[in-house]
This record gives sequence, C-alpha cells and structure tokens, in this order.
Amino acid sequence: MLQLLCRFYAGLNDLLPPSRRQVDFSHWINEPASIKDVIESLGVPHPEVDLILVNGESVGFDYLTQDCDRISVYPHFHQLEITPISQVRPVPYPMVQFVLDVHLGKLATYMRLLGFDTLYRHDYDDQELAQLSSQGQRILLTQDRGLLKRSIVTHGYIFRSSDPGTQVREVLERFSLHEAVAPLERCPRCNGQLTAVDKATVADQLPPLTRLHYNEFSRCQRCQQVYWKGAHYDRIRQLVSRVSPIQPDP
Repeated sequence: MLQLLCRFYAGLNDLLPPSRRQVDFSHWINEPASIKDVIESLGVPHPEVDLILVNGESVGFDYLTQDCDRISVYPHFHQLEITPISQVRPVPYPMVQFVLDVHLGKLATYMRLLGFDTLYRHDYDDQELAQLSSQGQRILLTQDRGLLKRSIVTHGYIFRSSDPGTQVREVLERFSLHEAVAPLERCPRCNGQLTAVDKATVADQLPPLTRLHYNEFSRCQRCQQVYWKGAHYDRIRQLVSRVSPIQPDP
C-alpha cells in the first residue's frame, strides 16, 4: 500500500466530501497510479485542475504517484499567470464556445440570450458530447462528473449549483466572460447568429402592434425567427442585470 498526502485548494473543495475540504488528508492506493487517476478517484475531474504540485514540483497528469508523495491540487487561477509552470493547463481554444449536456436546456437558452455560441440538444449521448467538445473545440458544461472525466475532454466545467441563473454566473466567473456578454447576437431557439434586417423585409412576419410601434429588427440566419427590442429584449436585460455586474451598452 502507498500513502499519499493530498490537499485541494479553493473551488475544488466543492467537489470533495466535507471531511476532506480545506485540510491535508491521507489517501491510500494499492500500487503506483497516474496522478490523473488518483485525483479523479477522489471526485475531481481533470479539466477542473490547473496546477498540480508533487513535493513542491509541478507535474503533468501522467506522473506516477509514489509512496509518501505530498500532492497539492489547484483550480483555475484568475489573478496569477501560471502557464510557464503548469504542466496540465491545456492550450486555450481560439474561440469561446460551448456544448451543454442534456440536462441544461434552460441554461442553453440563457447562454444564447447573452450572446454565447452554445450547442445543445436534449438527445446527445455522452460520447457525442465528448466528441463535440474535443473535435469542435468547445468547452463542455455539465453536471455529470463521469462525462467530464473522459480523457478526450480537455476544456470543461462541472456546475456546483442546479439553478440555471446561478449556473450562468458560474460560467461568467470561471471563464472571465462578463465583458463578453452581447445580447441579441444569438437566437435562443437554435443558436444561429442574428443580423439586422430592414422592417420592410419582415413586415409580413410581425404582429400588427409590433409593426406599428417598432422599427429595428433582427433575424436569425438559421431558422429565420425575427426579434425586436420589445418584451423579449426587456427579459434579456433583466437576465443580464441578475448575472453580470458589467452591463453592456443597450
């Protein structure tokens, strides 16, 4: 048997049993194992980890643990630049875009309302989700730890809350996206991009009172749904005010 002395920091403690939060604890294994397997066996998916120190030295996920190793595991750093020393931080994707698991339909709508490219379907299976994340270079958002532990998933986040409004705040905070909020750029129904259109080109799609009182319109390039700054836009602004301290221009 090998004894490991472990400590997890900051938000990673949310993923541990209460008795192991904010403390050093011993963990026993039968034989040397990769540190990725050790960390995930304790409940923390590898995409949540930004830095691993073993006996004070930075290591990668393939490091084989040894008896009496002292292991320190850290989440994403917002203030410190650790790229030069971390051996587990993945190269950032060129664009911030998401794919959501099947339990996050309400969140998908919220993310699109805030302008983020968000794939969602209620019938994705886990393999599809992992492949969409890896091959499509999309951040995987989920409530399923097992899904996030799949080896091909490198960028992802597991929610601490089951409330969609709180989940939005978690995403904006984790990925530093408050300033990227851009209402009326994505269709909440299909994720297509919205573009401005002349009133005359969509007049036959408008309710009579809308045609009378509004003059600025957008249309989804994918499903052709038409939007305007009426009650729909008021709901978006209410959402933004709830989830982000930084308000975009109207």
